[in-house]
Amino acid sequence: FQQAPGSELVAVMRRNGALAEDFARRHGVPKFYADADQLIADPDVSAVYIASPPGSHLELALKVAKAGKPAYVEKPMARNHAECQRMIAAFEQAQVPLFIAYYRRALPRFLEAKRLVDSGVLGQLQRVDVRFANAGQLLVDPLKLPWRVQAEYAGAGLFLDLASHTLDVLDFLLGPLSNVTGTARKQGSPTDVEDSVQLSFTTGAGAQGTGQWSFVSSKAEDVISLEGSTGVLRLSTFGDGPVELQTPAGTEQFTLPNPRTIHGPMIELIVNSLRGEGTCTSTGVTGARTSE
Repeated sequence: FQQAPGSELVAVMRRNGALAEDFARRHGVPKFYADADQLIADPDVSAVYIASPPGSHLELALKVAKAGKPAYVEKPMARNHAECQRMIAAFEQAQVPLFIAYYRRALPRFLEAKRLVDSGVLGQLQRVDVRFANAGQLLVDPLKLPWRVQAEYAGAGLFLDLASHTLDVLDFLLGPLSNVTGTARKQGSPTDVEDSVQLSFTTGAGAQGTGQWSFVSSKAEDVISLEGSTGVLRLSTFGDGPVELQTPAGTEQFTLPNPRTIHGPMIELIVNSLRGEGTCTSTGVTGARTSE
């Protein structure tokens, strides 16, 4: 927020006032609060970033909308689709923008992947395959569960927290998915939320897609594969490796490292949008599609 042209971080809030004050002092922020209502009401605050766990996104977002201010809400947008819909309605009624922190939509790797898909180099898209695996939910302490695997605070487990990024990438690259079906189950983690999910879906162009996520796996995997009649595009959601394009002419790799400040490009899009100098592609509407 401090690095984006035309933007200034003027206030921060944390329930622990001493920690809020410490953060403000270390990062040169003029104001700090221990109460969200005070920050939202501050006349110097023209937009609010909601960076709490999803369990409080709806409550805080409704307050920001009531104050008539734009909001940038962390992902996943809320604990479930119904909460997303309430947020969208509130900001539409207030006639102020609602943005969601799916910042990969602004990163160079995914913009390049979008350019390649839109260029038609893949031909007719035929198949989408997503595979992700890690041991994340096996590694938590069952006596001290982090909020990301407590449904009250997170809505679900690591699937909602992490796979939402991948599903939003697919929405960005291919448009809204349809005919989405799947299964979710708990296979071995010490949590009460699912740790393994399988999906099938159809893209807007009619290609069939499948996705498999496991958070109790002994191996690590992170692959998105888009297979067309004339080419194949491969990339990862969380890695920093190249985007790979395979065509009859050979294999090309597009190396586009993530910026040091990973949120930076998205923040700039939002600031420019609020200043009337562009648009942001990650909105409440797209975020709700991903949650749905």
